[in-house]
Amino acid sequence: MTFIDFVLNVMDPFGVIRNRILKPFFEFSLSIYDHYRSRTKEGVLTIRDLIFRMAIVALAIAIIIWTAVFMYVAFYYTHMPAIAHTRPVNMQFETCSYDTSGLCSFPHAHVSLTKKQQLLMVGQSYRIFVYIDMPESPQNQKLGMFLVCADLRDASSKLRGHSCRSAMLRYKSPLLQQISTWLLSPLLILGLREEYQNIPVELFSNYNEEQLHPVTDVYIEVQSKAIQFYSVSLHIIADFTGLRYVMFHWPTVSAIIGISSNLFFILMIFLLSWYHWSDTKWIVDAREHYQKFRKTKSDLSTTTIDDSNNILDDDDLSILEEKSSNKSDDIEEVSGASGVEGGGEEEEVESAEIRQRKLTQTEYGF
Repeated sequence: MTFIDFVLNVMDPFGVIRNRILKPFFEFSLSIYDHYRSRTKEGVLTIRDLIFRMAIVALAIAIIIWTAVFMYVAFYYTHMPAIAHTRPVNMQFETCSYDTSGLCSFPHAHVSLTKKQQLLMVGQSYRIFVYIDMPESPQNQKLGMFLVCADLRDASSKLRGHSCRSAMLRYKSPLLQQISTWLLSPLLILGLREEYQNIPVELFSNYNEEQLHPVTDVYIEVQSKAIQFYSVSLHIIADFTGLRYVMFHWPTVSAIIGISSNLFFILMIFLLSWYHWSDTKWIVDAREHYQKFRKTKSDLSTTTIDDSNNILDDDDLSILEEKSSNKSDDIEEVSGASGVEGGGEEEEVESAEIRQRKLTQTEYGF
């Protein structure tokens, strides 16, 4: 026996306080504690489950969105070729033995596009330019027109394209040239501006690459021995049309449309897969509720039509009964006034009433 038990026995020898007051109080308090503890535990589990489900949903949404974005980016870089390819052209020529300052051959150059199998995309049209930086020297101004030719060859050195285009320096009158020189003299003195023109020569306006024989080398020749130039460059520019034109010139709009389309198809596949593999009891229940709703609606419409027909039938019957009663009253008055005698006359009256009823039924369709 402990000290607490001794004190309780001294204060409550018969156990009335312990059994009637303390014990119910402790049991009630313990029950309240257990109740709130279980509710708190359930709430924690519910919140944890909610957070877990929200995390799964957020992860699924992120995966779907990034999948749509990745699909569009992959399609963009697969479907869209490079907008331009630029190569420097290092011109070469032969000098004359008697005059080292002059040219004894046309300036020419060999440009290697690629050492791989293919550089340009098959099915895409390209525009091929040669840009020549020519100084506005008196010799170039007296040069006039000249030809620029190019040969396209594949890896086996077979000719796949040939083109020659004419070009010349843009004309400027002596007065305009003097005015522009005076106005631009500060920039010319500081070296911020030079007196030259960039001459574009379009050699191919619609070149299409062949899949079996891709172009790997370009041979360029300027057919003039008196030409002077600073530099020459080769530019191959893709000429976009259709979907590629839209994707290049309106990238934001095309990205929004492409990613939205990918999202739509991915969500459709996800929903169909979930419908196929998950429990579809709720879909069956929804279909049953819909069928019940349609059946209830059709029953209500049928009941309304039957009620309207019954109303019309009751009105017709009331009119029929009223007229038949009037007819019977008339017949009774006639029979009473005539003072029918004998069984034969009564049978005639009855037959008259029957005929009258048949006529009435025939008249109202009964």
